[in-house]
Amino acid sequence: MQSVAHTNLVLVTEFILLGLSSSQDIQLFLFFFFSVFYGAAVLGNILIILTVITDSRLHSPMYFLLSNLSFIDVCQATFATPKMIADFLNEHKTITFQGCMSQIFFLHVFGGSEMVLLVAMAYDRYIAICKPLHYITVMSRRVCTILVGVSWTIGIVHSASHLAFTVNLPFCGPNKVDNFFCDLPLVIKLACLETYVLEILVLTNSGLLSLICFLLLLISYTIILATVHQQASGGTSKALSTLSAHITVVVLFFGPLIFIYIWPFESFPIDKFISVFFTVFTPVLNPMVYTLRNKDVKEAMKKLRNRHVGSKQVF
Repeated sequence: MQSVAHTNLVLVTEFILLGLSSSQDIQLFLFFFFSVFYGAAVLGNILIILTVITDSRLHSPMYFLLSNLSFIDVCQATFATPKMIADFLNEHKTITFQGCMSQIFFLHVFGGSEMVLLVAMAYDRYIAICKPLHYITVMSRRVCTILVGVSWTIGIVHSASHLAFTVNLPFCGPNKVDNFFCDLPLVIKLACLETYVLEILVLTNSGLLSLICFLLLLISYTIILATVHQQASGGTSKALSTLSAHITVVVLFFGPLIFIYIWPFESFPIDKFISVFFTVFTPVLNPMVYTLRNKDVKEAMKKLRNRHVGSKQVF
């Protein structure tokens, strides 16, 4: 009887995504709007990856980590945005149970990995500015590979710990998610049981990782800025330019997270905007921040473009 009762509880095979708007005219506008932004996010980050790979002057730890950040941004923009764009043209915006769980998993994998990678990038700048004589030794190719591997490992473990209990929750009735993708707190609230303890577990898991990464970044950049302030060399302005790009990206990433964790399980109209900002706008802004403020990357991109145009003229 218990197995029958449990079977009867698991009735939900798909979820309905309420999306960003119910107006057909607005949805059509949003279709074109987000198509442009998604294309810009993917192309911009792929361009950075190709630039770093093809230009030998950018074969350094900082740009190796930057190219990995761009790869994560492509993934971050892709796990939910293409479906959101397609759903603007669909009257019934549904997602299968498996698809919903996949979105939850990938969101936290990419989000967790990016947090740790930002810490690795701060560590790279710390060594470069505060211990320049040891930079080549400390930030070897092997160390950089390990840092990237650790960021992905933590992201996967962090996400798997969420999914382990979410996938086994009994969903037996309500199946409407008030967003354009399956956001974990919204999905948990649809479960047919008391979710208070689960909400605390989610908040503790994600909040703890975010807090640790944010504090490490805060400490790192405080030390770096203090060191730069004490230096009077000609490279100070370049260091400040590089740091400002890193700090801008950190603010863009952690700004929305701070708002989310202030009211983690309360719904506000601005929540959807934060979700859009996190999944669409941040992956677009990151390559812009690094290219507009980085002379080496801009020159490498010009070189790549000239090489491509030159090869076209030959043919």
